[in-house]
Amino acid sequence: MKILVVGAAGTVGQGVVTELARDHDIISAGRTSGDLQVDLTRDESVEALFRAVGAVDAVIAATGNVHFGDLRAMTPAQFTLGLNDKLMGQVRLVLIGQHYVNAGGSFTLTSGILAQQPIAQGVSAMAVNRALEGFVEAAANELPRQRINAVSPTVLTEALEHYGPYFPGFESAAASRVALAYRRSVQGIQSGQVYRVW
Repeated sequence: MKILVVGAAGTVGQGVVTELARDHDIISAGRTSGDLQVDLTRDESVEALFRAVGAVDAVIAATGNVHFGDLRAMTPAQFTLGLNDKLMGQVRLVLIGQHYVNAGGSFTLTSGILAQQPIAQGVSAMAVNRALEGFVEAAANELPRQRINAVSPTVLTEALEHYGPYFPGFESAAASRVALAYRRSVQGIQSGQVYRVW
């Protein structure tokens, strides 16, 4: 398969590329790295990405920024970061990418454990992750040519140094384990699913 991985340089993305490059052709994309660069907050950038890539069998979005911070001090602009970046960035990939993904192909988006498990300073992240999962569930009914799923990982073992303090008592998962859920989404038959790796 020809697979576009957006966010390939991130911790999740690296695990996905390592897993899937064994038997698939991978095109990596990111804001500042990869085979191609893309700004998911801009329609024209996503359009340019797909024009450069052409038809693909699968699109994986392993990317998206959200604001972590105390709700009592949060500004609308800080909350909007996750809406514009992680939520709309991944939604934009689907809205534009549906015209480039081959029939029988798939989209795999990335939410996270915070869709179900709230943490301190994680209000924005929870709202964004839950919205992504709702989008996947609904979009699966209106994408007759392609499948769409999401992977919801817990905090990654490789990211504990940076994100561990936000997740006290949470069991981490290695990127290699999380990557298997993306393989399941790409090569499986289900649509509208959230594959939880907790």
